[in-house]
Amino acid sequence: MKYSIKKQMLSLFIGMLGFILVAVFMANGNFLEKYYIHNKEQVLTQIYTTLDTLLSEDEQIDSEKLNEALGPIAEKSNVALIVTDVSGQARIRMRTDIENEELKVRLIGYRMNINQKNSELLSRGNNYEFWKAKDHVNQAEYLELWGTFANGDLFLIRSPLESIRESVGITNRFLGYIGICVLAVSVVIVLFFSKRITQPILELTDISQRMANLDFDAKYTGKCANEIAVLGANFNKVSEKLEQMISELKSANNELQKDIEKKEKLEQMRTEFLGNVSHELKTPIALIQGYAEGLKEGVSDDPESRAFYCDVIMDEANKMNQMVRNLLTLNQLEFGDEEVTFERFDIVQLVKGVLQSCEILIQQKGVNVNCVMAESVSVWGDEFKTEQVIRNYISNALNHVAGENIIEIKIVEREKTVRVSVFNSGHPIPEEDIPHIWEKFYKVDKAHTREYGGNGIGLSIVKAIMESFHKEYGVKNYENGVEFYMELDLR
Repeated sequence: MKYSIKKQMLSLFIGMLGFILVAVFMANGNFLEKYYIHNKEQVLTQIYTTLDTLLSEDEQIDSEKLNEALGPIAEKSNVALIVTDVSGQARIRMRTDIENEELKVRLIGYRMNINQKNSELLSRGNNYEFWKAKDHVNQAEYLELWGTFANGDLFLIRSPLESIRESVGITNRFLGYIGICVLAVSVVIVLFFSKRITQPILELTDISQRMANLDFDAKYTGKCANEIAVLGANFNKVSEKLEQMISELKSANNELQKDIEKKEKLEQMRTEFLGNVSHELKTPIALIQGYAEGLKEGVSDDPESRAFYCDVIMDEANKMNQMVRNLLTLNQLEFGDEEVTFERFDIVQLVKGVLQSCEILIQQKGVNVNCVMAESVSVWGDEFKTEQVIRNYISNALNHVAGENIIEIKIVEREKTVRVSVFNSGHPIPEEDIPHIWEKFYKVDKAHTREYGGNGIGLSIVKAIMESFHKEYGVKNYENGVEFYMELDLR
């Protein structure tokens, strides 16, 4: 993010702290000296007022009373003073004799206007003046207050001014060091707290982006009890509701799509069904009609011929009946009208049962059936529909077996599945026909199919059943035959 909240908070804090430090430095440099002198002036003014009051009450004030009144404030502020009469005779002194002599000389200088060259007038009252003077001997600066009392006495009160500029410089350097330390510590603190603030916001941002991409697995997991936590909880609620709504919408859309596809499929199948059925029924109906007319017209009075005519009619009617039943079964499977019931059963016993029901046909064709299977193998599936698949595989093998006249049935156990395969010797299926053999009414060899009464529906039923199982099935060509197979769950 170009302007993240963390960066904004850090920039704002550093800017504010920097502004405060600069303001303090400027105030310290420009106003501290004036403030310091102003305070000194107040102290000297207070001493002047107190002393003026005392002298007006008692001109012969003793030193004890003077020290009692001015001692604390004079000591605290490092104040020296001298009071003289009009003739210049000292009446009141405070400080050493040497310093008092200096004060006396300074007072005389102010009275005679000879100190002004080396001093700076700060302010003036009714009976006094404030001066800022510098001693060129010791390079010290003083604040001096001189004037006259109400009784006519002259006075000079002096207090040294520490090197205020030096103090300002020292203070600024100290503030600079402190400011740097405070800034460093503050940056760390701001980074820490800004991370705690921005982390849940970033998490919410990521969640919103994932929600925009319809990913509703992300949830806000923050545990802090504040407005962000409330927002995160609302995000989770919105995510759940959106997910539920999208799920319902997808389900409704899926159902609608299924209905559309089912309708289209119904229409297509209706058209195909009518065309295929009409085509498949045309030949048996024509045969039945022809042989029935022959019987009616007495084409042959021979009992054997009449019996043959009746056998043909019954055989064709039986083929028509079988085809209709197969079509009804296939229709139910394709439209999912029949439920698939999964149960555990013995696939070996099922295969043996189908072979037993086909025993007469096997003997008539002189087919050698080989079985490669264990004594018992239990699988999961719909037993009735599985029997239909195996029966169609074996019937198909009996109808197409040739050459060595061998049918081989294998039941092979794998890790999780069981493969049942039916192999018949004979001619392989042409490669171009393999993708189509599972289609309704598709016949590889129409003449041969007609010969054994096939109608191209058996493998379509196999396909429908296996797809309802969601299991693998298929066909393999070999040089000497064809193998059909299917798989079921072992456990």
